[in-house]
Amino acid sequence: MKRSYLFLILSILINNYASAQDSNTEYQIFVKRFIENVKDNKKEALADLVVYPLNREYPIPDIIDKADFIKRYDEVFDANFKDEIIKSNPEKNWYDMGLRGTMLDKGSIWLDVDGRLTAVNYLSKFEIDLRKKLIAAQKNDLHESIAYFQTPICILETEKFIIRIDDLGKNNYRFVSWPVGKKMSEKPYMILSSGKLIVEGIGGNHQYEFTNDKYTYECAIIIVGEKNSPPARFTIYQGGKKILIQDAKIVSR
Repeated sequence: MKRSYLFLILSILINNYASAQDSNTEYQIFVKRFIENVKDNKKEALADLVVYPLNREYPIPDIIDKADFIKRYDEVFDANFKDEIIKSNPEKNWYDMGLRGTMLDKGSIWLDVDGRLTAVNYLSKFEIDLRKKLIAAQKNDLHESIAYFQTPICILETEKFIIRIDDLGKNNYRFVSWPVGKKMSEKPYMILSSGKLIVEGIGGNHQYEFTNDKYTYECAIIIVGEKNSPPARFTIYQGGKKILIQDAKIVSR
């Protein structure tokens, strides 16, 4: 999992594990291999170790495959980031986080238990500038009633609805929906603000909840689920009773 939401969740998890200490040295073999590949600029070798898609902070597009990784490598791994990785000490700067894998410092890099690259929580200057341009373009394409927000979170699509979630600032989340087939430049069907983020456990699953009179609208993002779990699920409650449940796909995140 590019949802700025993904970076937010990872940040929460990192803080929860800030005091963790490495319990063994097996992970250092993978770490040393990763550092050497970055040092020698072995893009193809690194690309073979990535779990795709490699999420980038929304609305920057995810890196979808090996060719895309090689093409965009220098945009993600700029000189400063490469220097940080190359100078890192496998024993002092990398931490074994159990089943979650291994992280560099406070989580700028995550490797899984097999040494595969699963997350890059670093934005180069190129990506920072690109993200600003993409957000500005989004605002120009939205209906004027919702063309203001601080951070875009994600866009979900269910059988009947297009749902957009944005952070208006200070974790004040906004829910906007349209019937499927409508464009986001058209007047929204519903707008709800003052939503809250709820994180479940340490697996990364989380949900955004919005209330309107007796109704609660829940957008659950499923990072760890059952074998056939959808990427997300939209549920409406009336007085605590479920009156609608729809699986959702994440159109953008």
